[in-house]
Amino acid sequence: MSKIRITKQFTFETGHALYGYDGKCRNVHGHSYKLGVTVIGTPITDAAHVKFGMVIDFSDLKKIVKEEIVDVFDHATVFNQNTPHVELAQELKERGHHVILVDYQPTSENMVIDFANKIKSRLPENIALYSLRLQETESSYAEWFQSDNL
Repeated sequence: MSKIRITKQFTFETGHALYGYDGKCRNVHGHSYKLGVTVIGTPITDAAHVKFGMVIDFSDLKKIVKEEIVDVFDHATVFNQNTPHVELAQELKERGHHVILVDYQPTSENMVIDFANKIKSRLPENIALYSLRLQETESSYAEWFQSDNL
């Protein structure tokens, strides 16, 4: 049976600041992220199976990505936990804002690695994460491919 790749796209709004950066992105700002999630597998061949012909039900993939990424990062502000912004993060939390402290610099490159790990841990055994594409602006994105990370 043929291997097939399927992709689902997601959008979310997230703020961040890049600690120690030498440009404007050291300031708190936000992006309208677009995340493309591609998985690979073989379509189900059992005609009696309710998901016959599918690699994975798009709604099942959506549930995983929404729970792990979209619902967590949407309208949140992400800071490196080692940043001087920790005081600002604490104040924002106290004022009811959704703040995420991560153990990495919250660049698109590092976020896509984090997202890949979160998604891979939730996929069924017979489905593999093939790639992620995290678009930060209209002209800028980071990509993660499983084949580059073996």
